[in-house]
Amino acid sequence: MAQAAYSYRDDSDVPLFDDTTPVAVMDAECALCSWGAQMIHRLDKRGTVRICPVQSPLGAALLRHYGLQPDDPDSWLFLDQGQPYTDFEAVLHACATFGGWARLALCLHLVPKPLRHWLYQRMARNRYTVFGHKDMCALPDPAFQKRLLR
Repeated sequence: MAQAAYSYRDDSDVPLFDDTTPVAVMDAECALCSWGAQMIHRLDKRGTVRICPVQSPLGAALLRHYGLQPDDPDSWLFLDQGQPYTDFEAVLHACATFGGWARLALCLHLVPKPLRHWLYQRMARNRYTVFGHKDMCALPDPAFQKRLLR
């Protein structure tokens, strides 16, 4: 995934969007991802992180740009200053970005990267079975709705 920062700006398949703040590209139909989006909303005290559903044209295009598939449960993307982060590394980078209590998750760097990757894959591939479905975009909180890129 070694591409230049903001490489998606030169990709005609990626719609233009405001990329001045971090963007989390997540599955809007997964209960675990919906919980994760709510945690972003709570932990990001500056209110800068935007959330983009993988089901949206923008979310799908961003994933494809980085060689990820929108319908692949392993696909989770966090863009910060034009740099992509995926799977567990995306979670850890997001937590570092939020600061405060979220930084406690950084202790997971002590877990070897291959094990973190394996754990992420197992959780991602079984998320519907274990956690079920939930529509993130239907959450009624107006402040949360302002974060969504559709």
